[in-house]
Amino acid sequence: MLRVKNLTIEPLFRGVSFEVPRGEIVTLMGPSGSGKSTLFSWTIGALSADFKAQGELWLNERRCDFLPVEQRDLGILFQDALLFDSFSVGQNLLLALPAQITGRARKAAVLEALASAGLDGHYNSDPATLSGGERARVSLLRALLARPQALLLDEPFSRLDKTLRAAFRAWVFDTVRERNIPVVLVTHDEEDIPPGGEVLQLSRWQ
Repeated sequence: MLRVKNLTIEPLFRGVSFEVPRGEIVTLMGPSGSGKSTLFSWTIGALSADFKAQGELWLNERRCDFLPVEQRDLGILFQDALLFDSFSVGQNLLLALPAQITGRARKAAVLEALASAGLDGHYNSDPATLSGGERARVSLLRALLARPQALLLDEPFSRLDKTLRAAFRAWVFDTVRERNIPVVLVTHDEEDIPPGGEVLQLSRWQ
């Protein structure tokens, strides 16, 4: 479970608390400037010095808000699919794998992930040749291959057209639920909210 306890980030918001059970998706909404992306920055341990934060972050009964970025076991997916264009698709995904996966098992894990996303045959592809939807899927696979204990989705569907957006959204929700990890989704679009999912409205400091 991912838990945020009594989080205040000055001067954006105060007293925010929520819990995300394993396999569930909580949607975070609010007007521009309310602090949604800043909350994510705090969660991963990369909050700008321009802000002052107080609160607790817990992941699977381990307090994480004092830990460095690399020790928090969190994955994040942004609205732009940030891939290294000088590397092939497969090489991009290999970079995400934990060090304990070695030898031939590394390439096998990447090939299996590509197949699960309908991207068979793209191991050696140049990322520049991928469609927007394909890049988005590769970006999510990279986040998942790192084996995070929780995942943050920062408007990951906003760059896609409506038809592609619906298909990718459904695939993302199915995939993260299959992994049984807690997920927090930031969006401005009510159509992105998972059916029956909890919604948290973030408002500016009053």
